[in-house]
Amino acid sequence: MTRRAFAIAAHPDDIEFMMAGTLILLARADFEIHYMAIANGSCGTSEHMRQEIVRVRRKEARAAASSIGAVYHESLVDDIAIFYKESLLARVSAIVREVEPEILLVHAPGDYMEDHQNAARLAVTAAFTRNMPNFPTHPPRAPVDQPVTVYHAQPHSNRDPLGELVWPGMFVDISGVIEEKRAMLAHHQSQRKWLDKTQGMGAYLSVMEENAKELGVMSGRFAYAEGWRRRFHAGLCAASADPIADALGEQVCFAAQE
Repeated sequence: MTRRAFAIAAHPDDIEFMMAGTLILLARADFEIHYMAIANGSCGTSEHMRQEIVRVRRKEARAAASSIGAVYHESLVDDIAIFYKESLLARVSAIVREVEPEILLVHAPGDYMEDHQNAARLAVTAAFTRNMPNFPTHPPRAPVDQPVTVYHAQPHSNRDPLGELVWPGMFVDISGVIEEKRAMLAHHQSQRKWLDKTQGMGAYLSVMEENAKELGVMSGRFAYAEGWRRRFHAGLCAASADPIADALGEQVCFAAQE
């Protein structure tokens, strides 16, 4: 049976910032990997009209996904239009049923903007309803029984919306794939000026690396890391399920228990 890992984020480049290293490692561990930004990047510019920036960002995201052999899934809505509502949930749920992931990578429950938070909520509920015959999807997809383990990525800059440092439960060593992750993010050239103007991140590649380096220091073992918190298992998978740890072995360590 094909093992699949699915990264669902809010915008083009979000996967690259916080999830891509783990996704690359899972591909090397023989997982089929999938990539989806729910929003199309329509507001990530101060220069281009909507149709042009959507076209540019789709091209960038497709190139990034292709560079690591990920299956690309089309975006569904504009930026700032990721709302937790039934119509959008039905569309996300159809895609989750189609992919049948064993691993689902999603945003942190508390992140600095609501597109990220709502993308996480939609993805988690889509996973929870995957095997419910009476939950209708759009387009219609039959329910599936594949258990799925959901992992929440670190929030942007490893801080919650109030600026407090967030410790993950699990660290994944991405030191050996940091260049591939950087190359993925570099495909998103359209974001360099926008991130500098709006968030002070003109050197966005360096910002990504600094985030990963901070997590490496927090791990106490790795030079660069991504952090994950495994979602409570009920309705999703077995209580003991931890397929990232099982697949990646020594490339994983856990936060010390206080």
